[in-house]
Amino acid sequence: MVRRDKTNYVIQSVAHSLDVLEQFSRDVDELGVTELSKRLKLHKNNVFRLLATLEARGYIEQNRATENYRLGIRCLNLGRSYINHMGLVRQARPILSELARKCRESAFVGIVRRDSVVPLEAAEPEARVVKITPPIGDSLPLHCTASGKVYLAFEADEELKSALPEQMPAHTSRTIVDRAKLLEQLAAVARDGYAVDYGEYIEEVSSIAVPIRDYTRTVVGSLAVAGPAYRIPAERVANEIAPLILEAGQELSRRLGYNE
Repeated sequence: MVRRDKTNYVIQSVAHSLDVLEQFSRDVDELGVTELSKRLKLHKNNVFRLLATLEARGYIEQNRATENYRLGIRCLNLGRSYINHMGLVRQARPILSELARKCRESAFVGIVRRDSVVPLEAAEPEARVVKITPPIGDSLPLHCTASGKVYLAFEADEELKSALPEQMPAHTSRTIVDRAKLLEQLAAVARDGYAVDYGEYIEEVSSIAVPIRDYTRTVVGSLAVAGPAYRIPAERVANEIAPLILEAGQELSRRLGYNE
């Protein structure tokens, strides 16, 4: 089969929109319509329409004082998403394998998307007949998973925490459904450095998680260990798993450029 040249499928208006975004660099903070028109060799009306479209989607914003344009926050979000997805998974793989070997339980790394946790990559212990397989790509709730609690404790702002409903959905008999009790637990998570879920989302499954930070000091994901509840009592968490996962989380954060 003959491969077609993908340039045949280029949509001109999309290409021009990207040309607009690429005019902004480290040395150029703001540009006006006239300057962009000259740079791109496009009519001012076309440039204005492109800017209006990009502004409506958050990729461009206007400085009301100068009436010039600059990159919008959505560009930063895209860049961080790229770093998070590519850098996080790549750097996490060897750490996940080692953590699963040391803890003899499954380990996974996840990110927060649309008020839920999404596991991206996992490693499973070789020596266990009974083990938990992390649901890669699934959306897990924040309020009753260790990975979700880590985000709420270390990254969520007060506005998001206050927006939590007074009563949250119960997934098991162990789920914390009262907002006040959850906030009290999140304070303990922030103090201890890790979160625990003792069968709160899935019966007989427990998990422990720590935050992962990058060079911006932002929480970009969570590192978690999960296994059958009967193998993960509180004593084992405190004495064995917590020290291992805290060390692994610090190492992964360092690999992503985080400096305490």
